[in-house]
Amino acid sequence: MYLHLGSDVVILKKSIIGIFDLDTTTISKHTKNYLAKAEKEGRVIAVSYELPKSFVVCNENGRTNVYISQLSSQTLYKRYGLTAETL
Repeated sequence: MYLHLGSDVVILKKSIIGIFDLDTTTISKHTKNYLAKAEKEGRVIAVSYELPKSFVVCNENGRTNVYISQLSSQTLYKRYGLTAETL
């Protein structure tokens, strides 16, 4: 199965490591450092040029990629089939 991240981007559900909200997770310096390192290494993929709200970490063919999405993490959870009760 696939998860639609916005625009024309879809990824395999089984490749997802985590779905994160940008507003709440980027408070941590560790998250900021992780995202900066991923961008420097060319592993960040912008789904859209709209205001980013979430990021999704995926393991694709042995490479960890970070997708920046304009969709909220809650919307992505729902599309994945998760709810607050199942988390």
